[in-house]
Amino acid sequence: MRRSNAPRARAQGEAFARGPLRFGGLTEDEGWALAPITTLDRVHFRVDHELPLAAFRAELPAGVTVTYDEGDGLYRVDGAPGQARLLAELVRSWCAVHGRRTIGLRPEPDVRRRQPRDLPPAFLEDLCRHYGPISLKRLQRNMSTIRLHLPDSDDIGQQVYEWILKAVGVYDEGKGVPFGAFLATQLSKWVHDLGRSAYGRTATDTENKQQKAIAAFITEHQRRPSERELAAFTGQSVDALRRNAQTVATLTGLRNLQSLDAAPEMTEGLMPDRAQASDDILGEAEQTLLSHALTAACAPDPTVRKDQRASLPNVLGWVTWYETTWAGKTKTQLAAELTTSVRNMNVHADRVQVAMRSRLEELAG
Repeated sequence: MRRSNAPRARAQGEAFARGPLRFGGLTEDEGWALAPITTLDRVHFRVDHELPLAAFRAELPAGVTVTYDEGDGLYRVDGAPGQARLLAELVRSWCAVHGRRTIGLRPEPDVRRRQPRDLPPAFLEDLCRHYGPISLKRLQRNMSTIRLHLPDSDDIGQQVYEWILKAVGVYDEGKGVPFGAFLATQLSKWVHDLGRSAYGRTATDTENKQQKAIAAFITEHQRRPSERELAAFTGQSVDALRRNAQTVATLTGLRNLQSLDAAPEMTEGLMPDRAQASDDILGEAEQTLLSHALTAACAPDPTVRKDQRASLPNVLGWVTWYETTWAGKTKTQLAAELTTSVRNMNVHADRVQVAMRSRLEELAG
């Protein structure tokens, strides 16, 4: 007996006939219309010493806003369209007069943004409640990468909602793309940005470029490339490839430091018997203990609240100590590579120093 397709056709018809999504009693189109996206000029920059925001804002023209992302150490100066070049010069001259050095100053004209707070609260709340679970499902294929940076499920959920708000801020309804489709295309990009935020743009992009080149070579030749073959394949010198490989190795090593998220005190460090071990082995063992002490000093502090900075692994402090102690880099060089400020690095490195002092005393005893 032939089954009728009528129920399926009816269901499809009902789906197509379903009305638009409504949030807080408004359709999406009605909500976007209440807080339309606007055009502005923006200047991004970092500095080697934190700015006194009140004094800095007072020197800028009326209507110009200044925001500071403490996590990234990034300043954003927003003004009316056509002011990008003027604002960049004002920032540069103000910092020069007040003894600040700008890092990566970049004017960006015609930036289109919306402030999420301009939307009706009920509309924004319902929109986040609707797209939160959808976004988590969409990110399942990226979850192994996300958990490298956000091992706690609650933190992942919070990050997803932050991404939804970020999408609200940049979504341009005038382009005819539904918000859900726009959000889906942006999520994977922002997953990649997690690595940039944690380890720096240079290191993360270098790792991504190298892995893509290796994968492309394997696809073409069915084997992994040699060092010279990979250099030729990527169009760079062997020396440059080696420097990039060191960057990737450092990044990979940071990710594999399990004691940052585990309990370092529960990890036993075994010393070889001095009567049977060579001096070389003993030297390596001492280096291992020193490395363990550094790693343990960068672990989360279980005695503080979760909303405090010390409750997270001190990755930047670890990198600062490692690169300036063993890799021979200056803090200025490292700050430029990681696109952060020397002041931000010093704050994280000082936390390591305090914790390292007690741990080294234990080892010496």
